[in-house]
Amino acid sequence: MDRTIDYMPLFAEPNPNEVAAYRRATIAAQPGGSSMQVIQVVGWVLGGIAFLTFGLTFLLPSAGLVAGVLSGEFDVVELLGLIPPLVIIPIIAVLIGRSLFSRRHDWAKRLRMARFAEANGLLFSAMSPPPSYPGAIFSLGSSRKVTDHFRTTDSRYLDFGNYQYTTGSGKNRTTHHWGFLALQLDRALPHMLLDSRANNGLFGSTNLPAVFARDQVLSLEGDFNEHFTLYCPREYERDALYVFTPDLMALLIDEASPFDVEIVDRWMFVYSARPFPLGEPAIYQRLLSIVTTVGAKTLSQTDRYVDERVGEFTANVVAPQGRRLRRGVSWVGIAIIVGFLALWMTGVFSSFR
Repeated sequence: MDRTIDYMPLFAEPNPNEVAAYRRATIAAQPGGSSMQVIQVVGWVLGGIAFLTFGLTFLLPSAGLVAGVLSGEFDVVELLGLIPPLVIIPIIAVLIGRSLFSRRHDWAKRLRMARFAEANGLLFSAMSPPPSYPGAIFSLGSSRKVTDHFRTTDSRYLDFGNYQYTTGSGKNRTTHHWGFLALQLDRALPHMLLDSRANNGLFGSTNLPAVFARDQVLSLEGDFNEHFTLYCPREYERDALYVFTPDLMALLIDEASPFDVEIVDRWMFVYSARPFPLGEPAIYQRLLSIVTTVGAKTLSQTDRYVDERVGEFTANVVAPQGRRLRRGVSWVGIAIIVGFLALWMTGVFSSFR
């Protein structure tokens, strides 16, 4: 993105009327938005009636106790009945107030982001359907969606925002949250993955939802291996070295070491293990810096790439054996399961002694 970025809309606080109007327009534009607005209004009305009923249930009997206290005629035991309404009702009121303030703050933030996008030639959506990208995080689970979503409307396609999906069911239901950046490349490239060591979990296990076979790990020169683990398909090591030159490796360390980076087909993806706080100007500066350094260098480095197994530049394809990395197993996960089973078996045998 060779353009000057205007960050001022992110600092300009909109007034409450503008926020309310933006919220109504955004919800109405979504599928079933009018129905959602009606349901929300009905929910707030029913909630208000329930809160009022709950409060009167406590307060009306307590009115007699208060009158007795003021007249000097009261029973100490009955006076204890004032404690629940004096404690519970204020707590509920505070929780409702915080919820209302939080919702208004979130919509104000989204309005600032929408104005930032408009000022910089971007398209913003508070919520979008899931993209059909080939990256590691995009085909998992259910209830997939993108929030705080930015896309370019001209020139090279750039897409970034927060992505979530759900796995499991019932008590084991888990919602996974990611920040992502997608940059469209010119040339189809072999599937390559840079697993950042900075965000790995227990015993260095990857935070990514996909595990790849370890015999596809390629060690590079210098201290690059201290920041990333590079996976590339077998017999594509020369291709990976063609892409990941020393200057690109330096840019990756400087600009993207906290993130995982995946190259697949004609896309480069950058993944954050946590959602991007996209109301903060520093996040945009960081993401756009990755685009103008790592992204730009990747594009220039690969503009003449051709898979020698195909041998045809105009075809712009990768041979089948290089299109996807082979999946592997998590040895850390297996070790944990084996350890748990060993402890369980020890307990079972000890109970027979």
